[in-house]
Amino acid sequence: MSAHSAHSAHHTHHSAHHTYRSAPRSTGRSRRRTVLGVLTAACALVLTATGCAATTSSAATEPTRPATPHRSAAPARTAPAVPEPAALAGARVNVGEGATVGVGMPISVTFPHPVPPAQRAAVEHWLAVGTEPAVSGAWSWVKDRNLLDGQRVDYRPPAYWKPGTRVTLRVGTHAVRHFAVGRSLTATVDVRRHIMTVTEDGKPVTRIPVTAGRPGLDTWNGTMVVMDKQPKVYMDSRTVGLGDAYHGYYAWAVHVTASGTYVHQNPNADTYAGRSNVTHGCVGLATDGTAERFYRRVIPGDVIRVTGSLETVEAGNGYGDWNLTWSQWLAHSASKN
Repeated sequence: MSAHSAHSAHHTHHSAHHTYRSAPRSTGRSRRRTVLGVLTAACALVLTATGCAATTSSAATEPTRPATPHRSAAPARTAPAVPEPAALAGARVNVGEGATVGVGMPISVTFPHPVPPAQRAAVEHWLAVGTEPAVSGAWSWVKDRNLLDGQRVDYRPPAYWKPGTRVTLRVGTHAVRHFAVGRSLTATVDVRRHIMTVTEDGKPVTRIPVTAGRPGLDTWNGTMVVMDKQPKVYMDSRTVGLGDAYHGYYAWAVHVTASGTYVHQNPNADTYAGRSNVTHGCVGLATDGTAERFYRRVIPGDVIRVTGSLETVEAGNGYGDWNLTWSQWLAHSASKN
């Protein structure tokens, strides 16, 4: 996408609402079951644009339902002394049954209606998490960008999950969900140097030239998590008040914020990647196979870190949970404070 000349568009770009739809099936679609099993249900959230205005899936959630048997045991516990909150019956979980996710994926549970503050501790007690090997963690109430306060609660450890961890979530008496943590992958985007460094299992493996958000439409700073990905996504600048700057399908789109930030193929990156920032907030990769290779390497739950930019992404804008310190995280837990 080409740069837009109006500096004042920055605030509109961060707040305008848009709807979205998935692109037609592509022959280049990844067939890795570990990726497709992560986010299988369409999200009902309406995105707002921070990067590119896009029409694709948001932070998808699955309705809770009885799970199939799994090698990881459900968390052993006795029922909490408090009655089971009715809100758990309509809860939706962001991670699909049997999925393999990246080390940054939080467990995110959303509800059709806000949970009153007086009931939130009970909800946390009835959401039981078990891990192999044992890992400590905590629930925290997150103000989702597109939901009301009290409609989302997330679970994360103090640091990223360790690769190979097996996780079991029990949603009260309604469902059990199992998933596994795969290898560790972190992509760090330095917007000042126009370089993205991909690190796997602690070792830098690739340095990729990129172009990020132009001044006034800066890419979000901070830690984000891959929500989902699509081989093609329709993006339309008219839905975010940027006129006819861009509209059409963009390939190899890795979704990292609910407000519309992607790492995706951008023809402008063929000229500007590694040199300057010209996008409307997304991270652009070249069309020479660079974008497709990155797309096929990442899975939902992988970590995307942006450094050298301005405003830090909020916890509820996608999975920005890791931008909170552990003490800040616990401060929003109903049962830990």
